[in-house]
Amino acid sequence: MKIKLSFKLIITTILILLQYSVSAGDKDKVYFTNGFKIGEVTQNSVVILTRLCKAEFPVPIQHKQKEAPFCSPIDFDNDMEVSKMDGHVAGTFGRVRITLISEKDTLKGDWTHVSSYEDYTFKQQIGGLLPNTKYDVLIEGRKNFKSPKTSIKGSFTTSPMDHQIVPVTFTSTSCQYFWDYDHPERGFNTYDAMAKLNPQFHCQTGDFVYYDKPGPMSYNIELARHKWGAINGWPSIRDFYANVPLYLEKDDHDMLKDDATPKIKPLGEFTFYDGLKVWRENAPLYGTPYRTFRWGQDLQIWLIEGREFRSENKSPDSPEKTILGKEQIAWLKETVKNSDATFKVLLSPTPIVGPDRVKGKTDNHANASFKTEGEWLRKFLGENTIYVVNGDRHWQYVSEDQETGLLEFSQGATSDNHAQGWKQEDVRPEHKFLRVKGGFVAVNVFRENNIPTIEFVHFDCKGNEVNKEVIKYKSL
Repeated sequence: MKIKLSFKLIITTILILLQYSVSAGDKDKVYFTNGFKIGEVTQNSVVILTRLCKAEFPVPIQHKQKEAPFCSPIDFDNDMEVSKMDGHVAGTFGRVRITLISEKDTLKGDWTHVSSYEDYTFKQQIGGLLPNTKYDVLIEGRKNFKSPKTSIKGSFTTSPMDHQIVPVTFTSTSCQYFWDYDHPERGFNTYDAMAKLNPQFHCQTGDFVYYDKPGPMSYNIELARHKWGAINGWPSIRDFYANVPLYLEKDDHDMLKDDATPKIKPLGEFTFYDGLKVWRENAPLYGTPYRTFRWGQDLQIWLIEGREFRSENKSPDSPEKTILGKEQIAWLKETVKNSDATFKVLLSPTPIVGPDRVKGKTDNHANASFKTEGEWLRKFLGENTIYVVNGDRHWQYVSEDQETGLLEFSQGATSDNHAQGWKQEDVRPEHKFLRVKGGFVAVNVFRENNIPTIEFVHFDCKGNEVNKEVIKYKSL
């Protein structure tokens, strides 16, 4: 009996091997249609995330857009087969291997399987890197060990040592709805404009996708995953992230829908915690969603989390009501206290200074609904000379808090098609700059005549400079 069972096992194994040894054709190829992300770069580590795809190109755009703002597709059938939806990128089974190459060493990973459980994504943290060193990235994929290999390449540079004096440029964006694209072939002009600046890294402060906007509405996990595949299928996004490390935050539309909290009602059958699962599949990071990174002597950045730990938006304000949560606040205080970086920049998914719209807004620190924590946070950041770059608002501005002097720089939406929510003529006392259009912010840190300097520059979607704030360091 034991011999018969072993014989069956051998036969089964042979049949599986024969199945994989069929001569390779196009059906055996895999693709990197969604590119890859280089995340969480430090002096000695990085997180690489990619996805194996079934087809070389996304499903072509079939529907026409409505007029801006929010150019949702006309006559879109939310019940159509997902595989036929505009921009769809199907995933596929297979194996992935990541190799990092510098002038001094080569780090080659193992071939690792991907599966439908995490939508065919693959994420790997790689340590043992050298500070301030350029690494070329080679990612290979294949269906099985007899199939042809497909590869994709990119590069990044690790961050310098804490007290190394080096110039740094980084960019930051927010709010990108797939259907608000402004280039029919590339997707978003902003990404191509940012690439020309050759930033050391990029901060995306949330609303990378919009589950609660048409084309489709994400009523389940399959439709939510479609949105990530579609947005990452735009060539401008894919090309940019192949050579620019990403620090990614999430906001309400990345989790579920507008102003989402952990207790918010589902969108169809898609829940807040489904959103968290899909987010983790697509975010190139591990560990806590709040974290801090050092880029030499003159720059440290903080990325905060605004969805997982928050109180209900419409509950009465009190000392206990929070967006950040007790653990994150303690972490923020401790890490700021321990920092000796010349300039400190906090990346926030939502505004802290504003001003924001009054009617119906209860979601952020600039709203009265979080008045107590908002006042404390503005005071804390102002006293520690921390500058804020924020997302969520679909217009660009520079605001200075009248009480604390805290400066906040809003990137605006990623495209003009997505810009709205404020009137250009509504200039408030807080505003040092106001522009109700899309674009991005670039932050430059450098030394001029040995004086540390930081610049916050607003650009439009095509890379034209529209405002610049220059701040020179004043020693205490």
